[in-house]
Amino acid sequence: MNLENYYYYFQSAISPKLCDEIIKYGLEQKKQLALTGLVKDKDNPTSEEIKELSLLRKSDVVWMDDTWIYREIQPYIQEANKAAGWNFDWDFTEECQFTIYKENQFYDWHNDSTAVPYDSPEDLNHHGKIRKLSVTISLSDESDYEGGEFEFDFRNQDKHDNEHLKLEDRFRSVPQIKPKGSVVVFPSFVWHRVKPITSGTRYSLVLWNIGKPFR
Repeated sequence: MNLENYYYYFQSAISPKLCDEIIKYGLEQKKQLALTGLVKDKDNPTSEEIKELSLLRKSDVVWMDDTWIYREIQPYIQEANKAAGWNFDWDFTEECQFTIYKENQFYDWHNDSTAVPYDSPEDLNHHGKIRKLSVTISLSDESDYEGGEFEFDFRNQDKHDNEHLKLEDRFRSVPQIKPKGSVVVFPSFVWHRVKPITSGTRYSLVLWNIGKPFR
């Protein structure tokens, strides 16, 4: 899919007070190791899966499903979807992921979507749908950590397909999305990463918005 805009951002849109409230709330909850689709049984990952996972992702997460958070964030998703010209049909926001990145932790190149819809007949909010719009929110002050740059692959292809290209032509960080409270919305099929934290701790909030597959 050709895109005119790979992302849409609202710099420092969420108040510092609300960011701090989300961080405080997240740290009060039970955290767990961040997983990916590499793990078949998320309750009992194998040692081999954990080893493979560590090459792609290192962080801790807390899952949140609280109305007060959705109420604050969803208006930005709706505005970005229209203003960026995507106009994707979506009708449900999945659980929020509060993510904790400490020194040497990261999330390498990945996208958030799959062409295969959820197969969960008992859950009508998910069944037959795919992720369409992803959202990441910077909760930390820029001075609280170093590294951890959020980058997009604007060519939207597997990075191994374009090794002959200069890095600056393929991957770019977006400085405007680092300030505390900044909201970034982007199509879930766009490749992105969080580079390793070199010092401090980076907190973020991630949401995925789903709907029927593209036609």
